Amino acid sequence: MLQSLIFITSVAVAPALLAGMVIAAAAGAWFGAGIVARLPRAAIQLGMGTALLIAGTVFAAVNLGLIPGGGVALSLYGWKFAVALSASLVLGALMTVGIGMYAPTMILLGLLGVHPLSAFPIMMGACGLLQPVAGVRFVTRSRFAFGPSLGLTSGGLVGVVLAAFVVKELPLKMLRWLVVVVVLYAAQAMLRSVASSAAVSRRP
Repeated sequence: MLQSLIFITSVAVAPALLAGMVIAAAAGAWFGAGIVARLPRAAIQLGMGTALLIAGTVFAAVNLGLIPGGGVALSLYGWKFAVALSASLVLGALMTVGIGMYAPTMILLGLLGVHPLSAFPIMMGACGLLQPVAGVRFVTRSRFAFGPSLGLTSGGLVGVVLAAFVVKELPLKMLRWLVVVVVLYAAQAMLRSVASSAAVSRRP
């Protein structure tokens, strides 16, 4: 929420696009959390690993100039607006599987012609709203680790302040390559874990 407040007030984006995608993501998280909270660990890892592998591949393609990495628009209209809202709904649901929304949102809006910077307040505002919405569903089902969540939140607050007021800006291409490395590492770790679990279950 701190991150979204900082970027919403400092980066230009159309209010209708911002509000629409944020609300759609929160709705997706509410319904997604109800399903994901009941899924077995292997299914969650398989979903995470596959989605991260796809996201990393697309990011690499953007950096290599194989697909467009963004446009100059600050808003979307017509079918593009509908696609953005529908995708935000799905991405909000995927957030409850642990799939980060930032990379897919940046890719989606870039392909639709939105300026790369305008993606930041959208994805940050969406995450700021959808996480407490989804969190309620997980807490009520006792699928919630308080200690790690508190630690990650506390560290994240410090990181947001450093990014906004110290780092301020990173070259977008460098950021994409960093994301590629991180998500591909995470994807292979998840998929290897699923494969190892499957191998163990097949043993007599």
